[in-house]
Amino acid sequence: MGAFAIRGPLSPADVPGLCDRVCEMLANEGGEVVMCDVEGVGPDAVTVDALCRLQVAARRHACQVRLRGASDELLELIAFMGLTDVFAD
Repeated sequence: MGAFAIRGPLSPADVPGLCDRVCEMLANEGGEVVMCDVEGVGPDAVTVDALCRLQVAARRHACQVRLRGASDELLELIAFMGLTDVFAD
């Protein structure tokens, strides 16, 4: 199981590079699940967008992203946006 961390705040310009780094990690390490440490990351639309894009990228590598250290606010925003199933087990 691989792992990586996101530190914020994120801007929209940060998302493509983040996705590229995670895709490279997934291509090199493989695995079915990768843990994404989001402790301290602000609950905003850019963060949720980045997490969703990372999940799509992971699925292309037959992998799933699981969140670690997500704040209640971030989880509530994910739920409010109707994306809870994107990160469900």
